[in-house]
Amino acid sequence: MKIAVLGAGAWGTALAVSLVGRHEVGLWARSATQVAEMNSTRCNSRYLPEVTLPAPLRFESNLAALLGPAELVLAVVPSSGLRTLLRDVNTTAPGVPVVWACKGFEQGSCKLPHQVAIDELNADTPRGVLSGPSFAREVAQGLPTALTLASLDEAFASRIAFALHSHHLRVYACQDIMGVELGGAVKNVLAIAAGISDGMGFGHNARAALITRGLAEITRLGLVLGGRQETFMGLAGMGDLILTCTGDLSRNRQVGLQLAGGKTLAEILGGLGHVAEGVNTAQEVLRLAQQHKVEMPITEAVYQVLFQDLSPRTAVESLLNRAPSTEFRH
Repeated sequence: MKIAVLGAGAWGTALAVSLVGRHEVGLWARSATQVAEMNSTRCNSRYLPEVTLPAPLRFESNLAALLGPAELVLAVVPSSGLRTLLRDVNTTAPGVPVVWACKGFEQGSCKLPHQVAIDELNADTPRGVLSGPSFAREVAQGLPTALTLASLDEAFASRIAFALHSHHLRVYACQDIMGVELGGAVKNVLAIAAGISDGMGFGHNARAALITRGLAEITRLGLVLGGRQETFMGLAGMGDLILTCTGDLSRNRQVGLQLAGGKTLAEILGGLGHVAEGVNTAQEVLRLAQQHKVEMPITEAVYQVLFQDLSPRTAVESLLNRAPSTEFRH
């Protein structure tokens, strides 16, 4: 299959490297300078310096040149850039199947990626989302990873999952696109909370409590929005949440750790070098929760730390000292 991977950040590069052995893969970067560097060094020095880019992998800054022969587009850009990219894809190669691999809400509109796709792609364009617990470096290194490919079109989900599946990259098909996207978005907010807790030295017990209650928050909001219970117990829910809250490669967890260490949000984001989706997502998730009257105390606490100057210690202590209640609601 001829696959155009659009976005040469860490995740886009990792997917391209993972797929190039079985498919004809081109990797697009907006910057011609970045393309020239990757061609000459076979390395993405800014986003994935540890990985050598295989010889068959093609690099391109001309979007039309890459989309022309493409049989599948993988849109791997931050959620803030998805709308513009999908619009360009729809103009340049209308009807080519599109799978996006970003996690988060569009700032301002509070739309998930599939809702942005509804706005920008032709109605008959096959589409879906690739999500799940996955650090880019490990995928590029060929370490075992399991993901979910969700689409409302069951046949499309199964066909693309089969095409992307390999012995080291297991891809499962599903139809719950709302649940998969919501899990992938909200877990980034909860990872900031877990990072704060770890950075304050509150220990493994507190982290486990935050993860478990965070999963309850994802599920409450997700069910209200039409997601399925089993999705939140699966790879795109529990799996992604556990990885992002515990792994040292998690950018959102790093934000929490550095907040606990006394750095300001501006300092953290300035030195990160990558997008931490949980920062903007916190605002959108809290807005949704309030709109639908869904209780999400961890999300609210993260929002207050990020944007209302609540101290990290006060935020975590207030969460752990909330009045007792029943664990499960009916």
